[in-house]
Amino acid sequence: MRTFHIGGVHPPENKITASSKIIDVELPREVVVVFAQHIGAPASCIVKKGDHVERGAIVGQATGFVSANVHAPISGTVTKVDKVKGANGMPCDTITIASSDDDHENDLKAIREAKPIRSSDEIKALSAKDIIDIIDNAGIVGLGGATFPTKVKLCPPPGMAADVVVINAVECEPYLTNDHALMLECPDGILAGVEMLMRAANVDRAIIGIEANKANAISLLRQRISELGMNGISVMELMVKYPQGGEKQLIDAVLGKEVPSGALPISTGAIVQNVATAYAVYEAVTYGKPLVDRVVTVTGPSVERPGNYRATIGMPISELIALAGGVPTDTGKIILGGPMMGKTIVNIDAPTIKGVSGILMLPESMSARHPVEPCIRCAQCVSACPMGLEPYLLATLSRYSEWEDLEKEKVMNCVECGCCSFTCPSSRPLLDYIRLGKSTVGAAIRARQSQKK
Repeated sequence: MRTFHIGGVHPPENKITASSKIIDVELPREVVVVFAQHIGAPASCIVKKGDHVERGAIVGQATGFVSANVHAPISGTVTKVDKVKGANGMPCDTITIASSDDDHENDLKAIREAKPIRSSDEIKALSAKDIIDIIDNAGIVGLGGATFPTKVKLCPPPGMAADVVVINAVECEPYLTNDHALMLECPDGILAGVEMLMRAANVDRAIIGIEANKANAISLLRQRISELGMNGISVMELMVKYPQGGEKQLIDAVLGKEVPSGALPISTGAIVQNVATAYAVYEAVTYGKPLVDRVVTVTGPSVERPGNYRATIGMPISELIALAGGVPTDTGKIILGGPMMGKTIVNIDAPTIKGVSGILMLPESMSARHPVEPCIRCAQCVSACPMGLEPYLLATLSRYSEWEDLEKEKVMNCVECGCCSFTCPSSRPLLDYIRLGKSTVGAAIRARQSQKK
């Protein structure tokens, strides 16, 4: 069984919701739409207070190549154009949309009676550019958490071309099961989306990488591939190891190729897309549906009703928490995403955005930091680093503001997976210092590049 070759760890899986079916959350009557919910330039608001918008209409226009459109998740009237505090406490540009009774009923009817806008023959007639344009207009981004605009990956730099699409169905983060649930309930849509991504990338081969702890998803997808005669698509069972869902680690595991330092993944001939992204592509091409909802895992050891919830983007995080039974009394930390790479929430009333894959409520006993002790030179962080870096050294250089040396030690190669902090027996805040260093060094690199232009 294959996996990546450098580093990695095996945190407890804690897949509490692995057998939970997707629960469709009732369409909200009011949403707050954020314009910066993807990597790259924020979308530009193209509506004003008092405007009436239809569900699926563009309300935020992409402002550059690395940007993404933002759509109205519900029909209604724009009641506010202002800034609100995001989940991280920082202000972000938003609009608030409120639906009338008629708006709400019309949306529910449209969802119930949704029909394909393209026949199978019309879909087959689409060119690669047609599919990329549909993806672009639909505002689709990577749904594994990174939120990189999908159309950008499908438009590689001059001189580079893909020969395979790798579908990331690994879901290696502890607790998260939204991708697993989607594979079990929507296999045909996912496979159709994979075919569309293959056509958009002009390749005839796709490999779906899934970890061995999702045996039912592996067998189901293989069965449907065989029954549908999709000879260009295969499923590869991978060893369970974190962070196999990282783009570079997945390419290593599936293709046995290493992405060179400073190079793009396309340099290996691979375009990597998340499995939920593939399903979003299917919905956009077949039904004309932009990215206005997604599946979110709401979970935790003490959560009363943990589950996988299909939620409208823009509804408050607090409402999803309420559906799962509310915040448990022993909660010490609420995290967006998983425990390894997720970020702590400081405002649960913030709206959900495209990149919210999970809401994790950890008890105080599992979330409190242990006292920091001196480094014992064990090198466990070095052994665990999937990028072959020396985390103890990077953290020290960052701590003492040795930015030039930090850049030379390739701090920008860090994928911020947290393996170093996870393995450290002295509870040293390695990733905290490395993130600080990456931020500072990255800013210096961008400043140098802008001066050369």
